[in-house]
Amino acid sequence: MGVVVTLDEGRSDPEASLTDLVRLVAAGMERVNATILSRTGSDVAMIPEVANHLIASGGKRLRPILTLACADLCGYGAENREADGAVKLAAAVEFMHTATLLHDDVVDESDMRRGRVAARIKWGNEASVLVGDFLLGQAFRMMVEVGSLRALDILSAAATVIAEGEVMQLTAAKNIETSEDEYLAVIRGKTAELFAAACEVGPVLAGRPDAEQTACRAYGMNLGIAFQLIDDVLDYGGTSAALGKNVGDDFREGKITLPIVLALRRGTDEERAFWRRTLEREDLEEGDLQQALAILLRHRALDDTIERARHYGDQARAALDPFPNGPMKIALLQVVDFCIARAH
Repeated sequence: MGVVVTLDEGRSDPEASLTDLVRLVAAGMERVNATILSRTGSDVAMIPEVANHLIASGGKRLRPILTLACADLCGYGAENREADGAVKLAAAVEFMHTATLLHDDVVDESDMRRGRVAARIKWGNEASVLVGDFLLGQAFRMMVEVGSLRALDILSAAATVIAEGEVMQLTAAKNIETSEDEYLAVIRGKTAELFAAACEVGPVLAGRPDAEQTACRAYGMNLGIAFQLIDDVLDYGGTSAALGKNVGDDFREGKITLPIVLALRRGTDEERAFWRRTLEREDLEEGDLQQALAILLRHRALDDTIERARHYGDQARAALDPFPNGPMKIALLQVVDFCIARAH
C-alpha cells in the first residue's frame, strides 16, 4: 500500500540559499514591510484584521524580494537609494500575491494557509474575497503612484494572466485527460507569471534595455515554474510546515498536477480507474492518499517532476548570463537552489 514519506528528511536547510539575497535587500525590505503595514490600514476594522492574518503569517515574501533584487541588479538600487519606486512595486507584488491566496483558499475550500487557519475559516468566504479585492486595489494605487506606465502594464497584464491561469486550473481539475503541456500552461499563468512580472519591473524602473528586461522576465518565469513543480511534489511527500498547507490537499481537491499527469501516462488500466474514482468522482476512501503515493513512486512521477523542476531551474540560471558576476547575481542564482532544495 505504501506510506507517505517525508522528502525533506536528512537534507541541508534550503533556507541557507536565501541568506545572501535576504541580506542584500534587507534595507529595501524594511521599507517594503512598512509600506505593506501602512497600506493595509482602513477604517473598516475587518480589512486590516483579515489582511494582516495572512500577511503577518511568516511568508518569505520571495516575490517582492525578487523585485528589489532585479532592480538592484540593473543599477536602480545602487543609483537611486532615495527613490521609492521599487519599494512600492515590491509591496504591490506582495499584495497581488496575498489577494490571490485569499481568493484561492475560497475556490479550493482550503482550511490552512502558511501553517495557520485560512482566513476564510476565521472570517468567512465573503470577507476573504472582498479583502483580497481591497488588496488588489491598493496594489494598483501604488503602481500608479510610481508613474511608470510600462511597469503598470506589466503588473496589470500579470493580474489578468493569473486569473486566466486559475480558470484554466478549474477546467483541468478532475480531468485525468489533462496533458503535460496543458498543465504547464496552467502553472505559467497562475504561479510563474507573477514571478516573471516581479522580476521584469526592476529593469524597467532602471531604464535598462529590452534585452535585460527580457532576461529578468525569463529568470522569473522559469524560477516560478520550478517553484510550483516542487510544490506539486511536496503535496505528496512533504510536510505541512514546508508546504504551508495540509499535505495531500491537491489530491483531496481533485487537482491534476504534474506527478499525476506523468503517472497517468505510464499507468495501468487499474491505476487509471483509481485516479478516475479519486480525482474525477472525488470518491475517497481511507488509505487512498497512501495508495496514490505508492503509484507515483512506482512510476517515478515525483522524481521526474523534480527533474523537470531542475530543468527550469537551469533555464532560470541561464537567463542571467547577460549580467556581470557580482554579489546580487550570485544571490539570485542561489534562489534557484533554494526552490529545488525544498524537495530534498
